[in-house]
This record gives sequence, structure tokens and C-alpha cells, in this order.
Amino acid sequence: MAQETLTPREIADRLAALPEWSVEDGKIARSYRLADHFAATAMVVHVAGIQQELNHHSDLTLGYNTVDIAVNSHDVGGITDRDFDLAARVEEIAPTHGAS
Repeated sequence: MAQETLTPREIADRLAALPEWSVEDGKIARSYRLADHFAATAMVVHVAGIQQELNHHSDLTLGYNTVDIAVNSHDVGGITDRDFDLAARVEEIAPTHGAS
């Protein structure tokens, strides 16, 4: 069953629980800063595993000591609960990598 896109109000309400996340170009997005390139790479690999588990994939950008993530549900053309589920999982693991 296809997910329904969230309304702007629903998105704003959900973003309240993810204070570092915002809407950018129709996706929910966040940038993380890490200690170095190895830590950033490890976080990307961890996020990729979560995405595989959820069968829901984001745009991940790896920098020297940064990880940028942006996600929406391409299949329905908007932001859904699945995107927030993925964001919440990333928020859970980010501290284990020293991300801020």
C-alpha cells in the first residue's frame, strides 16, 4: 500500500521532534559534522545498512568530516512517514559516531 504524502502542517509537527532537520527542495534534510573522514565514512556505511533494512533510501553526501542526508518518498512524490522513520533511525545512531 502506498504511503500518503504529509501535509505541510504534519511535516512541521514531525520536524518538531527532529530539531536539526528541515525541509529543503521537497525533502527533509540534515547535515552532520564528525571528527574526521573515517568517522564520517563509518556513519555513511551505518546509514546505508539502515536504509537497506527499511528498503528506503536517501541522498547521502560524504564530505571530509561531514555527512549530509536528504530524503523523500520518490514513489509518491513527497514527504511521508517513511522519511521521518528513517530520519529518526539516523538520529538514534548519529551519536555513536560522534556526530553533531
